[in-house]
Amino acid sequence: MAILTRAVRRLALVLPLALLAPQAIHAQDPAPATPAYLTKEGQTPWIYEGSDVPRDEEWIFGKLPNGVRYAVRKNGVPPDQVSIRVRIDAGSLYEDDSERGFAHLLEHLLFRESQYLGPAMAIPTWQRLGATFGSDTNAETSPTHTVYKLDLPNIDAKKLAESMKILSGMVRAPVLSDANVKAEVPIVLAEKRERGGPQQRAAEKTRETLFAAQRLADRLPIGTDETLNAATGATVSAFYKRWYRPENTVIVAVGDIDPMQLAAEVEKYFGDWKGSGPSRPAPDFGDPKAPKGADPANPVGEVAAIVEPGTQRNFTYAIMRPWRPVQDTIAYNEGLLRDTLAQALINRRLEARARAGGDYLFAQVQQDDVSRSTDATFVAFAPLTGDWKAALADVRAVIADALINPPTQEEIDREVAEFASIFASSVEQRRVMAGAKLADDIVNAVDIRETVAAPETVLTVFESMKKTLTPQQLLDHTRQLFSGSVIRAAYLTPEAGEASEAAIRDALKAPIEAASDARIAAQEISFADLPAIGAPGTITQQGALGVLDIERVDFANGVRTILWANDAEPGRVSVKVRFGGGWRSIGPDDAAYATLGQMALVEAGVGELGQEELDRITTGRRMGFDFAIGDGVFTFLGQTRGQDLADQLYLFAAKLAMPRWDANPIVRAQAGARLAYESYAGTPAGVINRDLEYLLRAGDPRYKTPDPEMLAKATPEGFRKMWEPLLKQGPVEVLVFGDFNRDEAIAALTKTFGALPPREALPAAVLSNKATFPNSGETVVLHHMGEANQAAAAIAWPGGAGVENLRESRQLEILTQLFNNRLLDAMRERAGASYAPVVNNQWPTDVDSGGRITAFAQLRPEDVPAFFQAADKIARDLATTPPATDELQRVTEPLLQYLNRVSTGNLFWLYQLEGSTQDPMRIALLRSLLVDFTETTPEKMQALAQKYFGTAGWRLAVIPEGQKLATRVTATPAEAGR
Repeated sequence: MAILTRAVRRLALVLPLALLAPQAIHAQDPAPATPAYLTKEGQTPWIYEGSDVPRDEEWIFGKLPNGVRYAVRKNGVPPDQVSIRVRIDAGSLYEDDSERGFAHLLEHLLFRESQYLGPAMAIPTWQRLGATFGSDTNAETSPTHTVYKLDLPNIDAKKLAESMKILSGMVRAPVLSDANVKAEVPIVLAEKRERGGPQQRAAEKTRETLFAAQRLADRLPIGTDETLNAATGATVSAFYKRWYRPENTVIVAVGDIDPMQLAAEVEKYFGDWKGSGPSRPAPDFGDPKAPKGADPANPVGEVAAIVEPGTQRNFTYAIMRPWRPVQDTIAYNEGLLRDTLAQALINRRLEARARAGGDYLFAQVQQDDVSRSTDATFVAFAPLTGDWKAALADVRAVIADALINPPTQEEIDREVAEFASIFASSVEQRRVMAGAKLADDIVNAVDIRETVAAPETVLTVFESMKKTLTPQQLLDHTRQLFSGSVIRAAYLTPEAGEASEAAIRDALKAPIEAASDARIAAQEISFADLPAIGAPGTITQQGALGVLDIERVDFANGVRTILWANDAEPGRVSVKVRFGGGWRSIGPDDAAYATLGQMALVEAGVGELGQEELDRITTGRRMGFDFAIGDGVFTFLGQTRGQDLADQLYLFAAKLAMPRWDANPIVRAQAGARLAYESYAGTPAGVINRDLEYLLRAGDPRYKTPDPEMLAKATPEGFRKMWEPLLKQGPVEVLVFGDFNRDEAIAALTKTFGALPPREALPAAVLSNKATFPNSGETVVLHHMGEANQAAAAIAWPGGAGVENLRESRQLEILTQLFNNRLLDAMRERAGASYAPVVNNQWPTDVDSGGRITAFAQLRPEDVPAFFQAADKIARDLATTPPATDELQRVTEPLLQYLNRVSTGNLFWLYQLEGSTQDPMRIALLRSLLVDFTETTPEKMQALAQKYFGTAGWRLAVIPEGQKLATRVTATPAEAGR
């Protein structure tokens, strides 16, 4: 039963898009066959065996004679989609020593060639069916399972049958030839290489330490170079035959189609599957055990001091217990809830201590059942400095108090209110739960050997359990969480000599004095007691926006609002506030304050409310407060619900009218930004994250990632001096979309945003601030300090910006996806040079400059020239030769299905209409959205390519320190043989 884990009708949400497209006429689906192996009335479904958790009646279960288990369910979120999951009960923990990486390699091979798919035909086949590779068609390999995922849009009975047939051929009859293994291994090695680096090495060493003497210690799903390079068709087939068997398979299908049809297709295509040879039990994963002679009261075992330059400090210790299967009963889940409450109490205290100036940046306690290998309580924190002992003592002191003294009733009530809000919200939103999420919930439940429960059941269990809660009970659960067989620890630091294994062991064994000041003092805060924003505003204009039944309301102070009250997503309200000038308003010397603003502007407080008060006043409420800097606008964003909307609006408006400037959040953000900067140089991707935006803005200092020297010069006083005037500038637009009462929302807006003082105009210098694209020329070469076999490369062309040519930006998205497909084929399939190259189109709409098209890949240093050559060739070919119609449809069909799915949500319409009170052209352009994204011609694509790829692209290469950029393109094996 997942404790903390949409039949949306189309309504008017998708009608505007649907009406703009030619309507297909489908033959009536045939009546589904009657499944023969459904769980019968009175029988217990397989997932509920041994449990008294009430069954979620929307699920239908079945079990085939060969052992295949399945679960199906009707769900219309998003409309016309079916989500299918095929779970194989075998992951990396099932591998022999010589097979490390085979479970994941098999995942790749199933997509390469199978009974109904020729070599490399999986991606184009699924694209023709409207599924996007990587999101709609995907797979995952974990230590305990391999899952194949398919989200099929625009479903009907024929398409379902074809998809289930193809999927069955992949799972039941993959072609595991030497040739296919040889072709796929370089791609897996590329994936492994791109994951490598200091952080990965540190993670592996941490894993070896925390799970010492268990299979989990040295069986990463990605495998090893030695075992992967030694793989053959025969050895991979042996692993496949051992574990890919009916009795190890669970199939989940959820979607907008008769569930009997789903069940019938599962039975049809998997019912006659037979395993090869006798079935085998899973291997013994091992138990965590203390070393001989360990103190039973404090059984410190294996520890590690891990030195990796270019990483952030992190300390993790774990109190570990053997994992055992459980009976997933109501009583068991009540215990889990008490455990979770106990952890929440400690985590709130740890966060409060960090905010108040503790020796750590953050700290968290979390119990987890890891890969059916251990039941452990993990304590993780990031020391602010090299004084890790002080940080460890600080964290342990907070935990020590929780182990001695029971929590106060006020603390318990606060956490209970938070949980009650989460569970009640899940019940409210039950009918808008996405089918893909429901399918994943079943898969995860099977993996941890537990059941699933309806949101109503979870809420009922919680409501019943909370009546029995006592401080002593939570104290007992806290003590259980921090007792175990062995304690293990790993400390990651960039500095050699900072720690030793002996010092870590001694620090964990040292007695600790409980922090008497760890408790958070009770404090009553109410929105009703907060000062008014100002005198309620006056509405000057009110009426229909001209799209659906969306309304516009303007106030005398210049604030403009857009409202759409609808019940398509019960219990959800999205609020977005747009104000000011965004990056255009940032001064050339203010890069540090821009970065700190994204981290600490909200945390610095609102009116009379500091961080702790903001947390307390929103306890038990569904409220958010995200801040972002856009190209031409600043934004606040929050997800709330109807009953909390008025207070959500108050917080946003108060941040503009009466901002608070607490120093601690700014100082903490400085520390976080400094620690993050130190890790950028460790990998090519880190260097890209640090420098690419700055370089693509032609060295505009506003976009420079602040280094430690810049951060050290920043002060809380300077932070306020920069941000305070920016909060007063520029027009304000508020968008409220979702399940709320219209009249109440307008009344709340009148008292909040309508009550703001008149805004200052954006300075002329801000309005005229233009983004600059760098000149093409010699490749910019940067260096990283990580692995010698890692590099990254990017090539970019100037793109478009603004609303006037927005229709062209949509067509450019099609061209970009064509480019992406070709680059993926060139770099991954044919050479294995890069696992996942990406091409994207950035077209800002709030400004009229700054757009670009960028292609990026992680690869081997020697393959950087090949990447540039491939990108240049694709750009040239697109500009000289129109793409084939089939290639074009492989892009437009997934785009069409994607739009049909996302247009069922309020955020889609909010994002389309934001800014329309300043530029009404956005509303008019909405009418052509579907056509622009999904209808084009090869000739239009060629013309667009000639426009945007007519000049040489700007290039960046990130290579290892001490190496030079190769100038010769290394031939692939296939090219060398020609």
